[in-house]
Amino acid sequence: MTKYSEYKSDLLNHVRLLSEHGYLSAMMGTGGNVSVRIKGENAFAITPSGMPYKNLTSDDICILDFEKNQIEGTHAPSMESGMHVAIYKRRPDVNAVVHTHQNKGSLFSVINLPIPALFDEVCINIGEIVDVVPYAFSGSQELAENVAGKLDNNCHCYILQNHGVLCLGHTIERACLNVELLERVATVYADALFTGREISTLPEETVNRVKLTRKGSQKDRG
Repeated sequence: MTKYSEYKSDLLNHVRLLSEHGYLSAMMGTGGNVSVRIKGENAFAITPSGMPYKNLTSDDICILDFEKNQIEGTHAPSMESGMHVAIYKRRPDVNAVVHTHQNKGSLFSVINLPIPALFDEVCINIGEIVDVVPYAFSGSQELAENVAGKLDNNCHCYILQNHGVLCLGHTIERACLNVELLERVATVYADALFTGREISTLPEETVNRVKLTRKGSQKDRG
């Protein structure tokens, strides 16, 4: 047992949940990555690289500082660790990051199309838009910089062009909820686009109201 054991256990439980519901990859796969910020430290817990989620134990979870120095863990951390660091440095309101390859969300990564505000609940939780982060090679510094360049909109979900989806949260529970909400809205939006009919988005006054509410909430958390 170490001071990070609780973080590792909590992270592992949520990783298993995400994997079982098909958000990360197949149970024997290794796609996606998940992390949580360590309270009071410039450090975070993150899933290891190249290990099937079905076989993970809490001891396999890596602890890194914000310079990507490994504090705990015998396995190599996720190749996307730099992207997670960039988020934690830029967004003090974010304490958990989930990168998935979920089906409908990833659909929008290959048609390079953002998802607008369609439902109150989704807008309140993840923001007024699910924007597209420009493509860069997986694990590259360029990808981390591209993600950081989008974070000032204070939203909690992003589409990684030709890659997948990024969901953030004040807690790991909230980040996982945002994964579900994004898949829901992505599914509805994809089906709506297929009809060829005009898409009805939320009124601008509603979007602005939600934006102000979320900005104040994030400021309090930060």
